[in-house]
Amino acid sequence: MVGKIFKKTKSILFANPKLLYEKEKHLINKSFYFKGTNRKAVLLLHGWSATPYEVRRLGKYLNEAGYTVYGPTLTGHGTSPEDLENVRYETWLNDTDNFIKKLKDGYEKVYVGGTSMGATLALCAAKNHPDIAGLILMAMPYKVRYEKTGTWALNFLKIFKKYRKKVYPPTFGSRRTITRLISYQKYPISSVLELAKLIKKSRECLSEVTQPCFIMQSSTDHIVTKSSMKNIYKRISSKNKKKKYIKKSYHTFISDIKNEHVFEDILGFIRSI
Repeated sequence: MVGKIFKKTKSILFANPKLLYEKEKHLINKSFYFKGTNRKAVLLLHGWSATPYEVRRLGKYLNEAGYTVYGPTLTGHGTSPEDLENVRYETWLNDTDNFIKKLKDGYEKVYVGGTSMGATLALCAAKNHPDIAGLILMAMPYKVRYEKTGTWALNFLKIFKKYRKKVYPPTFGSRRTITRLISYQKYPISSVLELAKLIKKSRECLSEVTQPCFIMQSSTDHIVTKSSMKNIYKRISSKNKKKKYIKKSYHTFISDIKNEHVFEDILGFIRSI
């Protein structure tokens, strides 16, 4: 049985993300729903300004191991940056709540994972859905670097302009990273401030979350504070919890990572619950 599963997942596990992207460009802004065979489902949530394609390869891997995997599109994403302008963080929380209810209607167990903002939404949802079987939190910000200063500056800047272009540090890597190719390259300042409110809310939820939890963060993350994973691990009330630093990766590493055993570790965590 194990051999059959390995044979199925081998192509996804070792697929080159960039080559796969060239074949799947038409799927960049599409939600996905991969039907499984084991009566268990995984909800995967993408990050802010990105699309479900960010977690699609992971979704394929988990699906080929028997799980139903749902990767929906959060409000304001997958179209144009202008569609983010009037979206409040409560809308993303409501989106997540509806996604979970959809899966709970038909599956024995539902696991929820996300990257960056998606992880923040997963954590907040776990407080309201104690029957969630487990959480996979990738690149979740406990705090963003220069959070207080940046929030003050953006509140001031929005008086004069509505949008900003994304700026990447030299350490981020090639312009051809999947993370960059599928994301909005400009954004409404108002949307960043909504994201800041969501991050603050998630800090308030940590102690009320008790589900098994797997937390991952890049060791060279340029967005969240280096101590984010440590603080989440310390403050979450889960008794079953594990953490892992991902080397040589960007903030939202899941779409670009080639191996690092991340996919296998996530599957192993889900099976262990």
